[in-house]
Amino acid sequence: MSLSDTIAAIATAISPQQGGVGIVRLSGDRAVAIAQQLFHAGGKQVWESHRILYGYVKHPVSKTIVDESLLLLMKAPRSFTREDVVEFHCHGGIMAVQQVLNLCLEQGARLAEAGEFSLRAFLNGRIDLTQAESINDLVGAKSAQAAQSAIASLRGKLAQSLKYLRGKCLNVLTEIEARIDFEDDLPPLDVEWVKAEVKTVSQESQQILATADRGELLRTGLKVAIVGRPNVGKSSLLNAWSRSDRAIVTDLPGTTRDVVDSQLVVGGIPIQVLDTAGIRETEDVVEKIGVERSRQAAQSADLVLMVIDASVGWSEKDLEIYETVRDRPVILVMNKIDLVPCSSEQESLTPSPSPHGRGEQDYIFTPPLLRERGLGGEGIPIVKTAASQQQGIEDLEAAILRCIHQDAISAANIDVAINQRQKACLLRVVQSLANVQIAIADQLPLDFWTIDLRDAISAIGEITGEEVTESVLDQIFSRFCIGK
Repeated sequence: MSLSDTIAAIATAISPQQGGVGIVRLSGDRAVAIAQQLFHAGGKQVWESHRILYGYVKHPVSKTIVDESLLLLMKAPRSFTREDVVEFHCHGGIMAVQQVLNLCLEQGARLAEAGEFSLRAFLNGRIDLTQAESINDLVGAKSAQAAQSAIASLRGKLAQSLKYLRGKCLNVLTEIEARIDFEDDLPPLDVEWVKAEVKTVSQESQQILATADRGELLRTGLKVAIVGRPNVGKSSLLNAWSRSDRAIVTDLPGTTRDVVDSQLVVGGIPIQVLDTAGIRETEDVVEKIGVERSRQAAQSADLVLMVIDASVGWSEKDLEIYETVRDRPVILVMNKIDLVPCSSEQESLTPSPSPHGRGEQDYIFTPPLLRERGLGGEGIPIVKTAASQQQGIEDLEAAILRCIHQDAISAANIDVAINQRQKACLLRVVQSLANVQIAIADQLPLDFWTIDLRDAISAIGEITGEEVTESVLDQIFSRFCIGK
């Protein structure tokens, strides 16, 4: 990769008959010259920075019109990459944008590598590394909360906090090194001030570090598998939850033959819900494959919703299914509760209230068949639903959020959420600062204090990009799309 090249790429998603506009983006010294070769603006339109021109893209030799388009010119340094940037706003679809891109490449541009526009913005000082990563997070956001978290980082909220902490560490390092080099010319080092500064940076680093799990949830989401015997209402539950007819519902057991998935958002967390085939012994070859896929889906899920027919109650077949998923987090969903007479609710349907003490609608209990066999531990969260009547869905979502500790996440009220790379660096920061505190407590020479202090400074710099290797940059930007 060379920053002296002019790069080009399609900057919008393209597919047949999808999208009204497709954008081809160029960045580099020859971006304007290439645009002038291809774009013909009618009348007396002026080629000025940050002005939109209307005209036609024509083949430079045959003069054949390739597309009617708009052209946006952004001269350096007032552009995303701080280079000359040109965008052709073409008709959407495949052919128009692909032909315009090909013409740009024929005129001397090079096809951009993955994330190269954002990489140039970083290398040219337009954004820092946390902002660059937030661009990719924003493009891939699966929920409004994920997008808001990415925007907060894009606006520099995470970088601002980290640079403040790095500045504190640098100040402490400067004071310590000054005493090492000019001990006789300076007053004694204020050790209590050093201890206070190091403690402050460590505590604030741990606060940021605490957002890592939230960040992982916002970015990757949660995989939830709905399992149970045939005809207990798994597909009805999925349809009621997703407010659609994603799954076929009949009174015939074994209707669902394969895993059906739906993408939902619960409390800002993206959730992939997998409706599985009813688990039972069967001689039907197709259904047998579906049952095996159900078991695999349950084992790969982050959370299992085990559905029980409330009108039938807990059975030996349910126990067998529970045995296959008991190593996963499980919520028991007592469905068809509308078919159970209030006067004859079974013991398995009247568990003790949840010990959370906040009046939740879910309960914690151990079904009798589990108690008899010493299974179930402290009990399983239970939610009562009537999927066919659209009842109990809010209670189910509340139970899921409690399972992933969403209450604690919301209470934190933190705008940004770090990713796994940033988490690894911050763990180094916290450990290095802990080593500094140990060195101070053990009254080791000042040189020992500086070793771990420098490592903390370096680790924060790796997050913001102030100290980063080319291999790390390659790893980060290779996950971007080509047009970003």
